Amino acid sequence: MRIHQQRLEVRTNGKGTYEVTEDVQATIDKCGLRHGTVTVFAQHTSCSLIIMENADPTARRDLEEFFNRLVPEDDDMPSHIRMVLTRTSETIPIANGKMQLGIWQGIFLFEHRRAPHRRKIWITIMGQ
Repeated sequence: MRIHQQRLEVRTNGKGTYEVTEDVQATIDKCGLRHGTVTVFAQHTSCSLIIMENADPTARRDLEEFFNRLVPEDDDMPSHIRMVLTRTSETIPIANGKMQLGIWQGIFLFEHRRAPHRRKIWITIMGQ
């Protein structure tokens, strides 16, 4: 079994979803592992990672509006609550060098703060 790790930096423009699917797949392609798993982990307490619909942007807008109603903003704390309600990591199987996501699934960084940030994501690929 081999392990490959790489850090990815995602620049956000404030609250919203930012797709990183292609970046993760490019890392898998680069390392050459064909079968195993990839884990994507965000090193922050005010953003999260989600697997979400990636074909229709209205699905992501609906999610963002839902979180705005569920955890209204009045200070910095809502960003931390939103992170706890979602996840800081996702693990996806790899077969024949490709992530086994569903046809309409993508991996997204879900930024919970209004201000732009540089987010650090670790990609760990384990397999052969």
